[in-house]
Amino acid sequence: MKHLIIFFCAATLVACQNQNCSTSSSKKQPVDYVNPYMGNISHLLVPTYPTVHLPNSMLRVYPERGDYTTDKIRGLPVVVTSHRGSSAFSISPLTITDDKTELKPVINYSYDNEKITPYRYSVYLDEADIQVDYAPSERSGVYNITFPNKNNNVLIINTRNGKIETDGTTVSGEQFINRDTRVFLYLETDLRPLKTEEINTQERSRNKVIVLTFNEKDVKIRYGVSFISAEQAKINLQNEIKTYDVDAIAQKGREIWNNALGKIEVEGGSDNDKTVFYTSLYRVYERMINISEYGNYYSATDNQIHSDEGRPFYTDDWIWDTYRAAHPLRVLIEPDKETDMIRSYIRMAQQSADGWMPTFPEITGDSHRMNGNHAVSVIQGAYIKGLRDFDLEAAFKACKGALTEKSLLPWVKVPNTELDVIYHEKGYYPSLYEGETEYIKEVNLGEKRQTVAVTLAACYDFWCIAQIARQLGKNDDYQYFMNGSYNYRNIYNRETAFFHPKDRDGNFIQPFDYKFSGGQGARDYYDENNAWTYRWDVPHNPADLISLMGSPENFAANLDNTFAESLGTSKFQFYSQLPDQTGNVGQFSMANEPSLHIPYLYNYASQPWKTQKRIRTLLRQWFRNDLMGVPGDEDGGGLSAFVVFSAMGFYPVNPASPNYCIGSPIFNKVKIHLANGKTFEIEALNCSDDNKYIQSATLNGAEWNKSWFSHDAIANGGKLTLQMSHKANRRWGNATTPPPPSAEKVE
Repeated sequence: MKHLIIFFCAATLVACQNQNCSTSSSKKQPVDYVNPYMGNISHLLVPTYPTVHLPNSMLRVYPERGDYTTDKIRGLPVVVTSHRGSSAFSISPLTITDDKTELKPVINYSYDNEKITPYRYSVYLDEADIQVDYAPSERSGVYNITFPNKNNNVLIINTRNGKIETDGTTVSGEQFINRDTRVFLYLETDLRPLKTEEINTQERSRNKVIVLTFNEKDVKIRYGVSFISAEQAKINLQNEIKTYDVDAIAQKGREIWNNALGKIEVEGGSDNDKTVFYTSLYRVYERMINISEYGNYYSATDNQIHSDEGRPFYTDDWIWDTYRAAHPLRVLIEPDKETDMIRSYIRMAQQSADGWMPTFPEITGDSHRMNGNHAVSVIQGAYIKGLRDFDLEAAFKACKGALTEKSLLPWVKVPNTELDVIYHEKGYYPSLYEGETEYIKEVNLGEKRQTVAVTLAACYDFWCIAQIARQLGKNDDYQYFMNGSYNYRNIYNRETAFFHPKDRDGNFIQPFDYKFSGGQGARDYYDENNAWTYRWDVPHNPADLISLMGSPENFAANLDNTFAESLGTSKFQFYSQLPDQTGNVGQFSMANEPSLHIPYLYNYASQPWKTQKRIRTLLRQWFRNDLMGVPGDEDGGGLSAFVVFSAMGFYPVNPASPNYCIGSPIFNKVKIHLANGKTFEIEALNCSDDNKYIQSATLNGAEWNKSWFSHDAIANGGKLTLQMSHKANRRWGNATTPPPPSAEKVE
């Protein structure tokens, strides 16, 4: 037996040496837990896409298809120019077998054996018998393509709306994204093509196509992209990729991803828990993107090329979705990037003709979607948490203009309208009765007025800018905006305890159904969600909302009812009207950003054990390591940042305040490595699936009975220790301890 054991150990050692499977190399690193396929099938609306990119990089790609179930992919991707957008340009490899082989601008491929990580993409185009391997850098990428044989192999390179040309060795081109914004391509191959030609597409379209022909089995491509020029695309490539070796570029990308994801270390939990966690963190890094190109950048705000003055310029942000959790998460783990993003917002405002802060900056400019002007929350939140390397005065000016000169109407960017005059006079946005004809020409007829949502968003934004005004010593502005931050009181219906739309004369709209009034997406009065969600949309002042509802007990009971209230009709009918309000637990929607803070509101009513129970349940129900593991639209980090925060055990209910509510961590230990070299640690003793309830806590060694803590506890490192058990301790964080802070009183 002894000899057998020795032989087995020796054989195992040889096998490990042959496979390079040392203990250190076989240990999973953070990026190994990322599953880009998580959520690739949507519950109802837009799925996630398995994006291949470096953190916050300009170049992003994914297979061009509807969702994971799509049977074919359209060509090979070159660059995605907006979140969830289609690829600009495409590359289609093909073997010409006879005279009947058709050269299409983009070929639809059957595919198999697809493998995607954040830093690499490989796929077998099975019917074409072509193997593809790919890896990206920040503004450039490399493809290795293996054909079935050496003869008559072509690369079809297409621009869908622009021009493309070749000098016989390289290919360059451009594609218009909109009327003014272009993306440029520079591409070269490791072998000189036997011939190059431009083909007619036989389509009445703007497709322009170059075909490169090779008599080689293996063809390697590397390319650069730019928003400035084809020459700049060439410079970007030359600065970043000097090889055709996909392995080398992928390994570099892997290291970059591990460095980014490794800013948060987790211990305990299952492998699936870690996969959900690190996949969510990877999603947060998809936006905003750095579009500086070695000293310069193109700004669609004024359609000019600018010097970046030594600081990266970022864009592509749907801030309605990201201000709540994605930006606050970056304050913790990427403060330099977050600072540069804020500086970019300020630059965009200064480049615009009106000077207003943008709301939805994209590669093509500010698309001004949704409602609210929530950059002001991002700026205040960063500043109060210690990020100071930006011009707060300039930010205040741009935010004030957006809140006082620009209409609060959703989905349009126009000066104040008659509705805004009423808002600034009466403190609420006036509503129409259902069926009443819209008479304000500036209203987007598809998105409607969204009167309650607009009023509540403005209240929050007013609170945020009031804090900035106070820090700048602008006392009159502080008082004006603080008073306006309480305007939600003007539409609060004390009989029903809901925010209820009013007509221009101050009368509540009647009759009214808090589930279904408001038409498609409830947009006449709310936005994407019904009144049950917007009932809680006062993140700056839950204490006052408790006062309006009469008591903490009433407040908590109303929260309970939100999670218990039925849909009120069939799923088919409910979701046909409210398709964004998926991931339902009662009337609570896990799938849409205005709901994210709601489970944490029990902390304000001195019932934090209900937050602990609810957060654990929601994470288990709706965020899973599978193809339907995201309950709704993942709009560039919004939902995912909620998962990251909640799995760590805390959340910024008011992202513009310096405080966090405590929930129930998934992991036994979390280490957040801060930019200043310090570490903030959360240790959950005895944590498990059953042991979700906090029994006691210490913060930096001292007893801690509050259900919240301040950013100061994190900023210089420290440790929060939680003792967990399977039953709630209702004495911890109860009414004998101060609740999380709310807005200061204004007489």
